[in-house]
This record gives sequence, C-alpha cells and structure tokens, in this order.
Amino acid sequence: MAIKSLLTEADLDALRQFDTCMVSNAIETFDARLRNTGFADGSIRCMFHDGDAPPMVGYAATARLRCGQPPIVGGSFHDRSDFWNSILEIPAPRILVLQDMDEPPGRGAFVGDMHAAILKALGCIGYLTNGSVRELHAVRAMGVQLFAGSVAVSHAYAHIFDLGATVRVGGMEVQPGDLLHGDCHGVLTVPIEFATKIPDAAARLQQVERTVIDFCRSSAFSVAKLREIMKATR
Repeated sequence: MAIKSLLTEADLDALRQFDTCMVSNAIETFDARLRNTGFADGSIRCMFHDGDAPPMVGYAATARLRCGQPPIVGGSFHDRSDFWNSILEIPAPRILVLQDMDEPPGRGAFVGDMHAAILKALGCIGYLTNGSVRELHAVRAMGVQLFAGSVAVSHAYAHIFDLGATVRVGGMEVQPGDLLHGDCHGVLTVPIEFATKIPDAAARLQQVERTVIDFCRSSAFSVAKLREIMKATR
C-alpha cells in the first residue's frame, strides 16, 4: 500500500516530544482542516495513563469489526492471514484501527492479551477502536497502547472485515496509512504534508503558553497587562 510520505525516525521522534493537545494546536496554525475535525471525540478513552511514556505515533492499519452476531457455520470466526498481511502493508510503526459496527459498539472485545501479542509481533504499537478492549493489565505489560470506547469481559464473536477501508472512530475519519498521534488526552490524525513542520510550530506555541502562564503566576499580574500579552500572541 502506497503511503503519501514516510517520515524518518527522527521526524517521528520529534512529534513524540509534544503531547497531543499541543500537536493539535500546531496543526491549527497551518489551516490544514476545520478545527472541529481530525480528532477522536470524548467517547474514546486512553486506557493507560503513563505520564513517563511518550505519545503514540504511527501509521494506521484499518478494518471493520463485528462481535454481536455468531457466524453462519461453526462457533467462532477464525483469524485470517489476509488480515495480518494487510497490517504488514502499512509501514511501521503501526497502529491497528478497527471501527466496531455493532449497535451499540463494544459488545465484544477483539483485543486482549493474545491479540495484543500478535499485534506487537506485527509491529503495532497501539490499537484504536470505538468498541471495547479487555485483559488490560497483561496488554499494558506488553507495551501496547489501547484507545477504546469501553472495556468488556468477552471477545464474543469477533469478526474482522473490510480490510483497508476508510473508517470512523469517535467521529474521526481514518484512512489506511494515516499518521496518528495519541496520548492520555486522546488521538488525532496528523496531516502528513505538515508533519515535519509541526514540531517547530508546537515549540513556538509552547513558549507562548509558558509566557502567559508565568505572567499569570507573577506578582505583576493585571488584566490590562494580560490583554497586551494576549494581543501579542495572536
């Protein structure tokens, strides 16, 4: 699968230096999209809040998922090598993104400890779904990040289909190969054409915020002066 532009490891690491909120702010400076698009809404939760871990940055491998209905024949759906191979078509580091099509989503959790191990072996650093996940302690110990809408105890009848489809998770559209950035705040897509410029923009915005915060904490604070500082940051 052709990806528009691959980043170097140094480029990816530069993006990992900023939290997802600051990356979102930096994206806004390029007028690349409407400010109410490009990120997952509050229905998607980061399952592991580790303040010492860098943000998750990688390329999306996409498909759709159903868990609520049993197969026509047999007691379960079997994983397919075409699904695993479709993940490998995406450059590393990879993030599996599954849109749960059940209504409501989350009846069964596709990713638990076993599938997290498979995903890690396939070069995935994280998993994003509007559905559910399970076996959190074991998955966390593997170093695979999880973003999901809920937690469930069973995988039910997990069935993967529509490999490589454009999916929607938490109101965010994700195409195969999209660059994702996620941390404890949530997940967003990074416009690849601006990806190498975002760290510099984020650093400038970070300095602006620090100036305002430091002033608000200082004994020199006044509303009049605050207005001047805020005008200067526009």
